[in-house]
Amino acid sequence: MTQQRSVRAAVLSAGSWGTAIAKILADAGTTVVLHARRAEIAHGINAAHRNPGYFPDIELPATVTATTDPAAALHQADLLVLSIPAQTLRANLSAWAPHIAPGTVIVSLMKGIEQATQLRPSQIITEATGVPAERIAVLSGPNLAREIMAGQPAAATIACPDEHAAQLVQQACHTSYFRPYTSTDVTGCELGGAMKNVIALAAGIASGMGLGDNAAAMLITRGLAETTRLGRALGADPLTLSGLAGLGDLVATCTSPLSRNRTFGTHLGQGLTVAEATAATRQTTEGVKSAQALLTLAHTHGVEMPITQVMSDLLHEKVTLDQAAAALMQRPPKPEH
Repeated sequence: MTQQRSVRAAVLSAGSWGTAIAKILADAGTTVVLHARRAEIAHGINAAHRNPGYFPDIELPATVTATTDPAAALHQADLLVLSIPAQTLRANLSAWAPHIAPGTVIVSLMKGIEQATQLRPSQIITEATGVPAERIAVLSGPNLAREIMAGQPAAATIACPDEHAAQLVQQACHTSYFRPYTSTDVTGCELGGAMKNVIALAAGIASGMGLGDNAAAMLITRGLAETTRLGRALGADPLTLSGLAGLGDLVATCTSPLSRNRTFGTHLGQGLTVAEATAATRQTTEGVKSAQALLTLAHTHGVEMPITQVMSDLLHEKVTLDQAAAALMQRPPKPEH
């Protein structure tokens, strides 16, 4: 009998979340090739089974290898897992598309909205590659990379219009510590992932200003309310936004010091400028890039989003920190629902 080869996944690229998903996939029995932009990262993974740029203290499974050549990473890949900033997705895909084999299922980990078009990552993937929506899945949930690398319990939602494709991804990343659920609500999963970053900026600001748990709970709850309003307008299922890809991700991102968006907001709340907070945070903060795009999307659909509005105004220096805080608290009273 011919032995059936294991599922092969190409993970582009080898940042913190890309490395964490590579570990999950490998622990689930999937063969993984990571694409690293820097040669020293690829060498560290191949020679020492560690990512020296992000997790030098944690050993990766031997079935994870790395390359600086995206074509080599994509060779015979059953799954293409994309873990890059949403704003650079289109440009990268233009170079990678010729190497994506027919039948490859693409898995998006991106949690942002393209600034110029207000498109979600799955929509960008279809435009840039011609791959139909039925072969594009979205993985989203409360997934802090450092905790996952340590093998701590986590769960996520895998959304795809094709349930069989979602199940393929589910099987490829189901481990003793990582529990994936499936869904067909791609819009809800992507919107929850993008919006939670903006709300986390506000939660971080509140923390940086020394405000307490009441303020954090208020921002999380009202943030979920405006996420759900926009989700309804875009055709998302409200239940998705009360699940792992919505509320779950929102809570983790707004409360954990491991969250880069919350950390960015904390820097702002402590008095740093946007430029200074960017330098201090060092990693990509999708909420900063996506706030205005989400607001434009909301205006297009006639949806009121006060937290997103204030965050966009603050990030573009239209209001001061004190004015931003006052704007949220001085809104006219009205029924909650």
